[in-house]
Amino acid sequence: MINYLNNYFVTMFGIGYIKKIPGTVSSFVTVVFLFIYFHYFDLSKSFFLFILGLVFIYSFIAVNLYIKDKDNKDPKEVVIDEFIGQSIPIYLYEIAHGTDKTFNESIYIYFVIFILFRLFDIKKPFPVSYFDKNFKNSFGVVMDDVIAGLYVVLVLIISMVIKSYFSL
Repeated sequence: MINYLNNYFVTMFGIGYIKKIPGTVSSFVTVVFLFIYFHYFDLSKSFFLFILGLVFIYSFIAVNLYIKDKDNKDPKEVVIDEFIGQSIPIYLYEIAHGTDKTFNESIYIYFVIFILFRLFDIKKPFPVSYFDKNFKNSFGVVMDDVIAGLYVVLVLIISMVIKSYFSL
């Protein structure tokens, strides 16, 4: 029973078992879920941060249990790391400036975040590639996506600075 629940967790309720592009599908599902969470239900940002923290911490244990007897230490079906990495820039966008965001602005930014995250997760620029290549365990599986999410945040911050500089 524990293994079944663990497999359910690391595959994001079975999304990871989709045969083609499970990482992209799970990232997209995450984006849709978070958009609904923040914009339709308007639920607590602090509560989401708490849940994200729990998912982050437990993912190290869960992924480790899932991959312990596998030759491939980063199997495609493990997609909880996409949820974590994709959630970081979206959460930070949602708490940025403490201002209300328009519906259209949010749709646009969520789309940009999705595309950038997938780009960084697939292309794996340094140090994403460092974690992916050098840590063949749950730490590497999770942290390469965390770093990809932080790259998205960096790109968004740089674009905001450039935009504010040219709008003066």
